[in-house]
Amino acid sequence: MIVLRTPKGWTGPKTVDGKPVENTWRSHHLPIEDMHNPEHLRQLGEWLSSYRPEELFARDGALISELAELAPEGNRRMGANPHANGGALLRDLELPDFRACAIEVTAPGSEKAVATEVMGSFLREVIRSNAQWSNFRVVAPDEMETNRLERVFETTNRVTVQEILPTDEFLGRSGRVMEVLCEHVCQGWLEGYLLSGRHGFFSSYEGFAHVIDSMFNQHAKWLEMSRGVSWRRPIASLNYLLTSHIWHQYRNGLTHQNPGFIAQGADQETRPRANLSSAGCKYAAGRHRSVPAESQLD
Repeated sequence: MIVLRTPKGWTGPKTVDGKPVENTWRSHHLPIEDMHNPEHLRQLGEWLSSYRPEELFARDGALISELAELAPEGNRRMGANPHANGGALLRDLELPDFRACAIEVTAPGSEKAVATEVMGSFLREVIRSNAQWSNFRVVAPDEMETNRLERVFETTNRVTVQEILPTDEFLGRSGRVMEVLCEHVCQGWLEGYLLSGRHGFFSSYEGFAHVIDSMFNQHAKWLEMSRGVSWRRPIASLNYLLTSHIWHQYRNGLTHQNPGFIAQGADQETRPRANLSSAGCKYAAGRHRSVPAESQLD
């Protein structure tokens, strides 16, 4: 990796109309914009000539052959590299039968169950079924146990590169769960993971999902535009689980009440799919349908 720090607007005009441009905020605007001003035209000509275009282009405007031949070919091109077009590497998940996670109810009201505990059982089996390909991860803002998804730890750990203390639980140098108390990082992790041709799942409190509204919107726009690019292959869906809903606030109260993430998602052209299942088995069934989907927001 090469890290190069340069002045803002470096190699552009240093001053225009007596005002500094290089290394100031002005360089991020239009340094030279009045094409009726002879002095501006002269400065523009000097600026563009400083790149010595006569050394880069032939008289017909084409890139000279010595430089054109430097461009990589085939899969070595940036856009054609399978790791940049993750759909080319995508492998369908091996999904367990969600009915195996069902809770037997012998009589109405006879069983007490938590929807996300059942979901945790389903995710545990997804991780087990795909262990040999290591192509599925769960990301969460440090709330796996609070959200009652801890059954996944029966088959995997949280992964960390930090020191592991004797008091830590389910923490290891390898694992399919990535937790950090920052929704932005979780969203970025998962988007990158999906773009490289793999699958994932993001759980977050409904009230805090708004932290990544803009990132969600940008991913939705990317999906919309990518569908019009013939060579780009579909990637796996970005799956969200919103927990601690506004109507279930027995502990955190007003601090966690911020609904509306689904509503702002519904405004996207990609039309995200929302499952509002309260029963555990229904929830696992909904996830069974959405987890393997391609180029979708669920």
